[in-house]
Amino acid sequence: MLKKLILIPLISFNLFFWSQSIGMSPHQALAIAIFSISILGTLFFWNVRLTFVFLGTSILLITQTIDMDSVVKFSSLEVILFLIGMMVLVGFLKDCGFFAWIVGLILRMKNLTAGKFLILISVISALLSCAVDEVTSIIFIVAAILEICDYFEVDPTPFLIISIMATNIGSSGTVLGNPIGVLIATRSGLTFEDFILKAFPVMLLSLAVTIFVLKFWFRKTLQQFDRQIKALGANEMLIKLISVPPEKELKIGLLIFSATLFFIALHHRFELLLGLQPNTVLLTLPLLSSSLVMAWKWRKAREYIEKDVEWWTLLFFMLLFAQAGTLKYTGATDVLAKNLVGLAGSSLSALIGIVLWVSAIGSSILDNVVLVAAFIPVIQSFQGLDMNLQPLWWALLFGGCFGGNITLVGSTANIVALGILEKEKNVRMTFFRWFWTGLTVGVITTLIVWVVLLVSPFHR
Repeated sequence: MLKKLILIPLISFNLFFWSQSIGMSPHQALAIAIFSISILGTLFFWNVRLTFVFLGTSILLITQTIDMDSVVKFSSLEVILFLIGMMVLVGFLKDCGFFAWIVGLILRMKNLTAGKFLILISVISALLSCAVDEVTSIIFIVAAILEICDYFEVDPTPFLIISIMATNIGSSGTVLGNPIGVLIATRSGLTFEDFILKAFPVMLLSLAVTIFVLKFWFRKTLQQFDRQIKALGANEMLIKLISVPPEKELKIGLLIFSATLFFIALHHRFELLLGLQPNTVLLTLPLLSSSLVMAWKWRKAREYIEKDVEWWTLLFFMLLFAQAGTLKYTGATDVLAKNLVGLAGSSLSALIGIVLWVSAIGSSILDNVVLVAAFIPVIQSFQGLDMNLQPLWWALLFGGCFGGNITLVGSTANIVALGILEKEKNVRMTFFRWFWTGLTVGVITTLIVWVVLLVSPFHR
C-alpha cells in the first residue's frame, strides 16, 4: 500500500512536467496530472475511489484550473439522471419477478444438453445486458448457473466465464447495456437506432464467434456435463427449481419495461417530431417510467431511491466526468489530439486502430467508464480537423466493452460475478486461469470489430 501511495504522486508529477515539455500550459498540465491521480487511485484503491475524485476536483477548483459552473456543466447530469431512472426501473423489475421469469426460461428447456445450455446462457446473458445494465443481468444469470451446476454436480466456473464474456459483449449492443453507451451517445449525437443498426449486428457476430471459441475451449467440461445430464436427468430438477412469480405484477412490469424500450428505440423520431433537442426523449424516458413505478408502488418509492440507486458509483461518475471535462476546458485534449494525429499521420484508419486497441487494452486494466471519460474529449478535439468521427466513437464503444473480457478485473460484471462465485462456492479465480481465455476472446472479437469498422456503413 505504501508503494502505491508513493507511486501515484510520483507518476502524476512526471506527467505534469512531461505535459509542459510538449507545449502545454501549467493549467493544462495540472488537469492531466490530477486526472491521472484519479485514474491511478481508482486502479490501486478501488474501494475508496471517491476519495481521489473528491480530492482532485477540489484541487482543480482551488487552483482555478476550472470554475464551478464548468464543473456542473461537465458532470453530465443528464447521463446521471438517465442512470438513476434506469436503476429505479431495474429495482422494480426485480420486485415484479422479471428476472426470475428470465431464469425460468433457462430451467424450462427440454432435452437439455451441455451445448444447448452454453448457447442459451450466452444469448440470454448478451440480450439481457442489452436491455438492462450488465451488473444486474449477470447477478441473475450467475444464480441460475450455480443452481443448475449444483444439481448436475459440475464445476460452474467455465459457465460463469462464458456468461460474463457474453455479458460484456452484449453490453455494446444498445445504449442501455453499459454506462459508456449512454455517455458516448450523448457526446457523439448517435441515437438508439444507430446502435441497433450498427452496433447490434457487430455484437451478434462477435457473440457467435465467442460461443464457437468457448465451446471448443471448454469441450471437456461440456462432455462431462452431458454425461451428468444422462445420469441424473433434467425433469425433476426443472420442476424443483422453477419459481413462478406473481403473474399480474409480472405482466405490468413487462408492459412498463416494453413501453420504455419502445419509446427509447424511437427517441430520435419523437425528438424530430416534437422539435426537441437531440437525446431529450432518450434521457427523460427512464425518469418518466420510474415516476410511474414510484407512483404505483408509493410505499416502496423511498426504498427504490435509497437501495436500488448506486449513489456511490454515480457520485464517482459525476466528478470523474467533470475532471475529464477539465481536460477539454483547458485545451489539454487539443494538444493531445494534435499529437495523436501526428502519430497516425492524419490517417483515419490508423486513428481507428489506435482508439480501438488502446481502449481495449486500457479497459482490461481500468474500469471502462474511466477510460472512456478520458478518451471522449480527445475525440471531440478532432472535430476541427475535417474528419468523420463516427468510426472513432464506435471504436471507443467496442474497445471499452470487449476489452473488459481480457482480465478478471476488466469490467464490473467480472468482479461481481467472480465475487459471488467465491462467496457461494469458495472458488477463487486465479489471474491466469481467466487471462488466457479472456485474451483469446478479447483479441479475436476486437480484431472482428477492427475489420468491420473499416467498412463503409460505419463511415456514414
